[in-house]
Amino acid sequence: MTAWLFLFGAISFEVAGTLSMRASDGFARWQWVIPVAVGYVVSFVLLAMVLKRGIPVGVAYGVWSGVGVALTAVLARFLFDDPFTPVMAGGVVLIGAGVYLMEMGAHG
Repeated sequence: MTAWLFLFGAISFEVAGTLSMRASDGFARWQWVIPVAVGYVVSFVLLAMVLKRGIPVGVAYGVWSGVGVALTAVLARFLFDDPFTPVMAGGVVLIGAGVYLMEMGAHG
């Protein structure tokens, strides 16, 4: 259970780092550099802790990247008015299905 909490922490920090990068406007707003760096460093440290606790790398990375992409797309819509079309929503659903299948496949 602890590994999954670390994984969701890793996802949260990665999403925060990515959204901070978007807020930095290509690093033109330097005050966002620290949140970007902290977000990515903490995310990778937590991801390493997840792997150390036994979640297979394919599952951990699949969940981390898939949930991160979906969450970033949804949050960017609200925070930055980025596009989020019905086709993109379908992609998020497919990502969710893929993450689910990765997890189920790890249990044979």
